[in-house]
Amino acid sequence: MSRPYPRVGQVPEAPSPEVTSSKLTAEFNGHRSRDTHFGSWWDQFVVRAVFGTACVAAGYHFHPFGLSRPTAALVGLLFSVSVFLFEIRLQRASLRRLIGAAVGSILGIIGAYLMGLVITRTTIPEDSRSFLDIAVLLVMTYIGLVLGARKGDMLNLQALGGLFGNEKGVRRQPKILDTSVIIDGRVADICEAYFLEGVLVVPQFVLRELQLVADSPDSLKRQRGRRGLEVLQRMQKMPNLDVEVAEDDFPQIAEVDMKLIELAKRYDAKIVTNDYNLNKVATLQGLEVLNVNQLANALKPVVLPGEAMRVFILREGKEYNQGVAYLDDGTMVVVDGGRRAINKTVDIIVTSVHQTTAGKMIFGRYDDREASRNHVAPAVENAGRSVETSAAAERLPRSIVPDPTQS
Repeated sequence: MSRPYPRVGQVPEAPSPEVTSSKLTAEFNGHRSRDTHFGSWWDQFVVRAVFGTACVAAGYHFHPFGLSRPTAALVGLLFSVSVFLFEIRLQRASLRRLIGAAVGSILGIIGAYLMGLVITRTTIPEDSRSFLDIAVLLVMTYIGLVLGARKGDMLNLQALGGLFGNEKGVRRQPKILDTSVIIDGRVADICEAYFLEGVLVVPQFVLRELQLVADSPDSLKRQRGRRGLEVLQRMQKMPNLDVEVAEDDFPQIAEVDMKLIELAKRYDAKIVTNDYNLNKVATLQGLEVLNVNQLANALKPVVLPGEAMRVFILREGKEYNQGVAYLDDGTMVVVDGGRRAINKTVDIIVTSVHQTTAGKMIFGRYDDREASRNHVAPAVENAGRSVETSAAAERLPRSIVPDPTQS
């Protein structure tokens, strides 16, 4: 799907020539590395090193299956590495998938045990019976684990009576930022007003796409990309936010929108975007979406039919005798009878309000007869004053000394 990057609000200023997208990206990643809390990666490394050493020492000491001590130590090392890989994969799974996998594997083990009881009552030889028991146990456990993990997203943890309420209250649900909402820039103002807080996740593929836009030969796209990187740097300095970069990638998926959806499923996160198509696709897949455009429409002033409004008629409308005006927030106002009042500020009466996919439209009526009456009264008064003035000017002054010719 297409990923437009609309410019909303003021035109972004071009950064200084010495500021490049590579430098902004490096500063962003450098700031992120400095903000990494001590105890995350280092503690995991220490614990894994201790566990690996213990596995190697146990293999060297016990050397099971008749293996030599060096070979048993190597087997112990390989076993620890396989456990590390399994642990990394489990960290990416959501809580619902972990619960589903655990329940599915337990049910698989129980099913394998019941099937083993049936196999023991058969006349199958002992060696074949042992092989069948182990094979059924592995197959049933594997099927239960895989199916439970895939169907775990259907679990409703709230139905457990608040069993995970404390964990949910402590853990803040992360929010994944889309490229379009970063370039838009309004998300920084929303965060600065404390409407968004907690963990904001910027995927590495989004940051890479943002850098490609910033390095575009088109000057307008280049300014938008650099503006997006500057917005990320601005958000990093806010004390109520924890901006993190997710290294997860999905090479088998080409579109960035689908990668965002898969990443939101993996971390049980919300998606912050202003892309209409991404909003619809993510909502259909059961994900929570925070749309900046919907927030902007919700914050627009409520106008009811019959209210008076003062607008500036900017241009002519599509229909006959219509004028078009705009409010400060960009809402279009279609004024019936406003064609004769173009480039004038007039008072109108709101007739209806319509909500569309592009936003809100207000329809109003401009009554030029009432306006003309308002202008006629001062005109009549001024005309009366002018008549009195002219009559007084034509009236001859009376002489104080009597005329001797008149008797």
